[in-house]
Amino acid sequence: MDNINHESGARMEAKTETLLKALTAQPVIPVMIVESVEHAVPLARALVEGGLKTLEITLRTDAALDAIKAMTDEIEGAVIGAGTILSARDYAAAEKAGAEFIVSPGINGDILDAADDSDVPLLPGTATASEVLSLREEGYRVMKFFPAEQAGGAPYLKALSSPIPDVMFCPTGGISLANAPDYLKLPNVICVGGSWVAPKDMVVRGDWDGIRKLAEEACATLKA
Repeated sequence: MDNINHESGARMEAKTETLLKALTAQPVIPVMIVESVEHAVPLARALVEGGLKTLEITLRTDAALDAIKAMTDEIEGAVIGAGTILSARDYAAAEKAGAEFIVSPGINGDILDAADDSDVPLLPGTATASEVLSLREEGYRVMKFFPAEQAGGAPYLKALSSPIPDVMFCPTGGISLANAPDYLKLPNVICVGGSWVAPKDMVVRGDWDGIRKLAEEACATLKA
């Protein structure tokens, strides 16, 4: 990581606070693949009405950036993030679309340099203790743990909490309503990321009422 520029401590702290405000607002962050821009606004509205205002749209479809812009423009109170950011180019495109936070599945110098140059906070992906320590050295204290279940699950994060107590995580990947409590009870987990609150088949059908009910169920079940 020799090519990574170091941000000032105050600027990094400000971005961390912005990220924490978004992530601690609810127990689960919906992670969504939006295939059609027409689905964006009603999908976001259903989730917000169900109590989930912080949303992540993954950049896995041609519609993703337009969906982020539509949600940001149309849904008052929503905090829209962009996921599956793989490069500085992705970072810039997501920021231009109006994303209020950025999520990457892993880390590289290109992404971290882009984060240094941007006022939009990054939730960087990690899967190992070495990656966590490298990001911690760069000033990051909030990270995504991905793919959570495949990378060791809740037991792995619990093991990290003792030697690295000052880093918090949003585990994503294989998380469901059934196993989310295993993560949320850990001292170093602030929320989880999950796709179960907005299943693809329900989005395609336009079952917005059903998605709203899933959001309500997640809030009611997972909030302490």
